[in-house]
Amino acid sequence: MGADLILSVVDQSPVRAGGTAGDALRETIQLAVAVEKLGYYRYWLAEHHNLPNFAGTSPEVLVGQVAAHTNSIRVGSGGVMLSHYSALKVAENFRMLESLYPGRIDLGVGRAPGSDHLTAAALSYPGSPKDVQHYPRQVVDLVGYLNGGLESEHPFAQVQAGPDSPRSAPEVWLLGSRYESAYMAARLGMPFAYAHFFGLGVDEGPSIVEGYRKQFEPSKFLDEPKVNIGVQVLCAETEEEALRIAASRNLGRLYSVTNRAKGIPTVEEALDYPYQMNELAFIRQYSQVCADGNPQQVKEKLEKIAEIYGTGDLSVVTICHDFADRVRSYELVAEVCGLGEMDGSE
Repeated sequence: MGADLILSVVDQSPVRAGGTAGDALRETIQLAVAVEKLGYYRYWLAEHHNLPNFAGTSPEVLVGQVAAHTNSIRVGSGGVMLSHYSALKVAENFRMLESLYPGRIDLGVGRAPGSDHLTAAALSYPGSPKDVQHYPRQVVDLVGYLNGGLESEHPFAQVQAGPDSPRSAPEVWLLGSRYESAYMAARLGMPFAYAHFFGLGVDEGPSIVEGYRKQFEPSKFLDEPKVNIGVQVLCAETEEEALRIAASRNLGRLYSVTNRAKGIPTVEEALDYPYQMNELAFIRQYSQVCADGNPQQVKEKLEKIAEIYGTGDLSVVTICHDFADRVRSYELVAEVCGLGEMDGSE
């Protein structure tokens, strides 16, 4: 199935311990330029708030920057946490991007807060956080605004999202790691991106995706189910080197889930860390859902994930301390999976 793999990138703009958010954001742009030349199909930017490990608080800003520095790769959000925002404003942001970069913009949206509950409250202050029960309505409104208007009985039917008359509309994806988002995408006839890379509840992942396919209802936007799977990957010339580099990602993940996040640690810190038994068990379990190893091992793992989920449309998430190691991982994956290189010209 290797020849059928369509590989994209999800970038969370990881901040290195000892580095700055500015470094991370500039590296996001550098990485986008590099992976476009390697033949990756999409480049999606994540949204996180009040998390020291990640600098990407405003995917709509980064989407514009990445699109401006690249030529042909699709660029989008992975995703905008819609529950924090007005559907109209998000639609206007992405109609603006689509007007500037027609035919290249994706809009992935999610229902998770992308933060802790206190930060979610701060994002809504002095109002109250939106009840998640309103999320389906927000998605329907968002799609309406993006495509020229809401249903006639809607209270804001006379409101049009600007800029006026872009040549095309962004492709909207629903993102998630639970049945609710998958079934909602199915009911609305929208593409669904499953976050296997979260490492939480992935045993249910194949059944979540299969449920999406079974319940899918064709829409004017999509005739049949369309699935993307996000996968955590670390590739190096040898398995030993890949696992050594991945240690920084693993410790960063441990710090994050135990509220000790302070940037992605160095490999040396990760190797010297005095792990408790429960911490080692957590890292072993987390590592099992990652596709780490030498190029051939990573290819086989990606092909296995593609087989399990029934799609070759995969998004690669690569996190480690050293930026050069991240770039090299994407290079090796592109080479072993046969992605076509582009010259980066118009």
